[in-house]
Parts: sequence; C-alpha cells; structure tokens
Amino acid sequence: MTGQPLTLRGWATPLTIGSFFLMAGTGTVMFFKFDNGIMALVHRLFSWVFMLGALNHLAANIRPLSNHLKSLIGKLSVATFVTILLASFFSWGQVTSPKLIKPIETALVETPLGTLAQVSRTPPKVLVARFRDAGVVARPEQSIRVIAAVNHTSENRLLGMIFLSSKPDRESKF
Repeated sequence: MTGQPLTLRGWATPLTIGSFFLMAGTGTVMFFKFDNGIMALVHRLFSWVFMLGALNHLAANIRPLSNHLKSLIGKLSVATFVTILLASFFSWGQVTSPKLIKPIETALVETPLGTLAQVSRTPPKVLVARFRDAGVVARPEQSIRVIAAVNHTSENRLLGMIFLSSKPDRESKF
C-alpha cells in the first residue's frame, strides 16, 4: 500500500474484475455440467458481489459510460441485453429445471421413506439402518419431512443419505 486513500474506483474496479472471473469460471463450468460441490451456490452468492462491484465501477466511471451510451452501438447493446433480460422471465414453452425443482423436492420430502426406498432401489430396511447409523430415528411409513422434524435435521441431509450414499463416485458427508 502506498498510503493513498482508497477511492471508489480503487476498490470497485478490482472487485468487478475478480468477481467477473469467478462468475465466468463458475458459469462456464456449470454450463458444461461439471459443477459438483457448491459451485452453483458460490455462483449465485457471489453474483451479488459482482453486482456491487460493477454498479460502483459504473458510478466511478459515469462520464465515460454516458459517452458510450450516446453512440448507436452503446444504445443497441443496452437495448439488446435489456430485451434478453425481459425475455428470460418467460419459459417460452420449455420445461426448465427451476420449474421442476420445487415440485420434485416437495414430492420427495412428503413421500414415505418406504416409497423412496423403491425409487432409490434400496431395501427399506437398509435405509432405516443407514439412518440409524447416522443417529436418525426413522420408520418406513414416515415422510422425510416428518423424519427431519422429529430428528432436528435437514431434509436435504436425509435425501442425500438416500440418493447419494450408494454412489461410489461421489463423496457425501452427512
């Protein structure tokens, strides 16, 4: 540090650059479906950091920005991306993952453990034993929601114990 005061441009520009690389990297990896771990969570959370940096970077560079927006290419660029943003609010007849996730998760947590055993191709006794070994008391007729509430644990933890623990290529921590 040179002892100079930190200016808006001095912190906003590096924050924008660093978070851009994080967003581009995580977005690219997720696009190609290599996103194991908490990549999607990191991408979503740090998008706020990127926005904070970008908005302050724009504020620090408002004069050059307004000059760019006076040009035809600047106007077309903003209009194009605003149009894409608005269009992205509609599914256009596509069945998308966000549309499916909530009803699937709801169905899974409300389904009895015995039925989930069939879906996961695991005998109910094995799942009950797996839960017991992890300190979770469960019966095959109980739903994941009930089991989670009674045992003061998360529904995702229990679903992970059902669907992830039998896959040797993934490490699942309970």
